Amino acid sequence: MRMVTVAATQMTCSADVKSNVEDGERLIREAAAKGANIILLQELFEGYYFCQDEDPEHWKRALPAKGHPTLEHFQGVARELGVVLPVSFYEKAGNARFNSIAIMDADGRNLGIYRKSHIPHGFGYQEKFYFSPGDTGFKVWDTAYGRIGAGICWDQWFPECARSMALMGAEILFYPTAIGSELGSTQWNSAAHWQRVQQGHAGASLVPLVASNRIGTEAGLEGTEMTFYGSSFIANQFGEKVQEADRVSETVLVHRFDLDEVASHRDYWCVYRDRRPEHYGILSSLDGKVSH
Repeated sequence: MRMVTVAATQMTCSADVKSNVEDGERLIREAAAKGANIILLQELFEGYYFCQDEDPEHWKRALPAKGHPTLEHFQGVARELGVVLPVSFYEKAGNARFNSIAIMDADGRNLGIYRKSHIPHGFGYQEKFYFSPGDTGFKVWDTAYGRIGAGICWDQWFPECARSMALMGAEILFYPTAIGSELGSTQWNSAAHWQRVQQGHAGASLVPLVASNRIGTEAGLEGTEMTFYGSSFIANQFGEKVQEADRVSETVLVHRFDLDEVASHRDYWCVYRDRRPEHYGILSSLDGKVSH
C-alpha cells in the first residue's frame, strides 16, 4: 500500500500579494492538519486574474523563478509541514514571460518548473498578451509522495496534455485554474463541462485528478467583471468526483488514495497495453492531415 492524501483548495483573491500568500498558506496549513500530503492552490493566486484586459502595467508582475519571494516562501512552508506544493506564478525569463508552476517537494526543494503550453485568448481571457507559449513540454516529477504531473487551466481542456503526463508515469494529475463567467456569452455556464472534461482525463488514463479554481467577482478595466465559479474537485481513477466544492465558499477538500490500488486498476484495464501510437500521427497535425 502506498497511501497519499491530496488536497484541492479555493479562495478569493485581492490586489495585495502579501494577503493572498497568507491566505494560501492558511489553507495549506488547514489541509496539512487534515492529513494532506500534496496540496494544490489555484492559478495565479498572488493577485486578481489580471488577464481580463490588456494592460502593459501588468507585465511588471512577472518575476524570475530564481529568488522569487513567493516561491521561496512556499519552499519554507513545504519543508516545515513535510508536504508537496505545486505553486503557480507569473514567470519572467529573459525577455519572455510565462504562466508557470513550480513543484516544491516535502523537503523544500524546488523540483522544477512547468510552463503552460496552451495559451487562451478570448473575452475575459487575454492571456496571449501576457504569456508566451510554454517551452518546457509536459513534465512529471518524482516527489516524496509519488510521481505527479501538472497542467495549468487551459491545458486541462486538451486530452493530449493529460495523456502525455500519464504516459510519463504520472500517478496523480494537478490542474490549478482560473475560470468563471464567460464575458462573450453571459448565458453560458461552463462549470459542469469544465468538470466533465477533466473527469474524462482521469477515467481515460485511470489516474486521479485534482483541480483548484478561484472564487469571487473581479472587475476588469473596461467595466467588465468576471465571477469565478469555484467548483474545485477531486476525481478518482475512474473519473468519479469524490470531493467537490461549491461555487462561492472558501474550501479545502481532501481525499486519500492508495497508489498501488490505483496502479492495479490501470493494469487491469490494459489501456496502455492496447494503445496504437503508430496510428496517432494525425494528432501531431493542426489540420487533421498526415504528411507523407
